Amino acid sequence: MYHLHFKGTHYDIGERFGLALAKRGKNIIDNVPFPITKEREDFARLCVPIYKKFFPEILEEIRGLAEGQNCELNILQAVLFSMYAIPPMCNCSCFAVSNEKNIFLGRNSDFLTKLEKLNMNTIYNFSNDSYNFTGNTTAFIEMEDGVNENGLAVGLTSVYPTKIRYGFNAGMLVRFFIEKCRNVEEVIKYIKHLPISSAQTITAADAKGDIAVIECNSEKVNIVRHTNERKFVCATNIFCSKEMLSLQNLNIDNWQADERYNTLFNTLSNNYYKMDVKYAQNLLSGKYGFLCQYDRNTKKDTVWSVIYDLKHKSIYRAEGNPIRKSFIKDSRFVLNYF
Repeated sequence: MYHLHFKGTHYDIGERFGLALAKRGKNIIDNVPFPITKEREDFARLCVPIYKKFFPEILEEIRGLAEGQNCELNILQAVLFSMYAIPPMCNCSCFAVSNEKNIFLGRNSDFLTKLEKLNMNTIYNFSNDSYNFTGNTTAFIEMEDGVNENGLAVGLTSVYPTKIRYGFNAGMLVRFFIEKCRNVEEVIKYIKHLPISSAQTITAADAKGDIAVIECNSEKVNIVRHTNERKFVCATNIFCSKEMLSLQNLNIDNWQADERYNTLFNTLSNNYYKMDVKYAQNLLSGKYGFLCQYDRNTKKDTVWSVIYDLKHKSIYRAEGNPIRKSFIKDSRFVLNYF
């Protein structure tokens, strides 16, 4: 996993990243794991006005990256805006717990083993009007999980869509939320107004103990809250609320999403109240049921696992499958809210 620390405006961040890659002879487009088709280019072109309206800063970062890499802007946009909406696969597991002693968001990122050395952990410190954050991604610019300076943590799991439209995809939603929102309520406020292209769940937790799973696609948004009896939420690559059940395609390989969901739900139902860091690590490591026990010969695996401990302002990450890699505390991004 690469560790990158970005500072400055969005354009500056993108340009410096592009130039740094170019100096090492690296072309970011060469590592895209899917063909960049005319369908993706046309799709991205019609997404641009939406990002210009709701998140113009991200367009500047992409422009800076394109100029630093000396590559075509429309190609980078095609890669980034079509991802998840025109998806290669669906994977990942996520949960959030808010009990008397702890507030956690935990996530396993499951992806192709051939690309695992390219995964990135990033820290963004902005000189303009955005919240600083740290996050992880199998791609670039988009984020798949992260936490910001306000103590808002967010993670995604993708769902195979039945319909798509022009708008924000899963990775851009996560990036927007950790850059622009202070808490779960603000995430929920924005998700009801942002045009959405892909299908996904967004798990969110904040430093005050509010947690939620947002099941959403281009047609509908449904908010799943914790209850007094079950102070947790969880998600894999399926919709579980009755409002969203019909809005997914189950005839694809979703990497045992049902089994992973059952492991999370059943474990947390019985034990959310005693969840601490060690228990969260054990859960993500598959010690209470199937979650990350993939056969690497299938060329897929859990490629990182992360725990955001919002009560104690700590981040723990296993850079690889947590069955084989230890969780290490990451103190580089200082959480100093409250």
